[in-house]
Amino acid sequence: MKLTSRSFENNQPIPAANAFGAPDPLNHVTLSDNRNPAFEWTGVPAGCQSLVLICHDPDVPSKADDVNQEGREVPADLPRVDFFHWVLVDLPATMTGINEAEFSNGVTARGKNTAHGPDGTRQGLNNYTDWFAGDRDMQGKYYGYDGPCPPWNDSIVHRYVFTLYALDIDLCPLDGEFGGAEVLKAIQAHILDQASITGTYTLNPNITV
Repeated sequence: MKLTSRSFENNQPIPAANAFGAPDPLNHVTLSDNRNPAFEWTGVPAGCQSLVLICHDPDVPSKADDVNQEGREVPADLPRVDFFHWVLVDLPATMTGINEAEFSNGVTARGKNTAHGPDGTRQGLNNYTDWFAGDRDMQGKYYGYDGPCPPWNDSIVHRYVFTLYALDIDLCPLDGEFGGAEVLKAIQAHILDQASITGTYTLNPNITV
C-alpha cells in the first residue's frame, strides 16, 4: 500500500491549520484550526475487509518536569514515549481517502463527545484525554483527531506518524472506549498490509525546520 497526504509531504512540517496548537509570540502557543489532514491511499490488498488509521507522536517527554516551563528546556536526551493523536477504525475497505477537516475542524474544549464518525467509522480516545485530566476547563474524553501541540520549549522537533492498516476483518474487535495501544494489540493478527507517512511539528521558535 501507499499512503500520501495533500496536506503535507512525507517527513515535512505539518501546517498549523492541522495542529491543535499554533505558535504565539506573546503566550508561546494558542489554539489552532485543528483540521484533520487529507489522505489518499492506493494498493489495498485483496482480502481487505476494513482499514484502520492511527496517528502517534513517538517523541513525547516521558517526564513533564520541564514541559512548558519558563526559563527551562526539555532536554533532547530525555526518554520519549508514544502519544496517540488519532485512532480511527472500521474504515470501509472501498474507501480511498479522507478529506481535510472531514473528521475534525476546530478545537473542542473537553473533547469531541462521540466515538461515531462518517461512513460507519468509530474513533478511539486520543491521549489528550490523559493530558487534560484534572484541568478544570479542558478535561474530558477526547475522541477522534486532535493534532500536534508539542511543548513550546522542547529541544527536538516532534514526528507525527500516520499509519494505515489493511485488515482481514470487517470490524475492529473492540467495544466501548479504547485507545491506540488497545487497537494495535487487537488487530495485530489481522494485518494484511500497512503504510505510513510522517509529518513534523514544533512550537519552539528557536528551532529551524
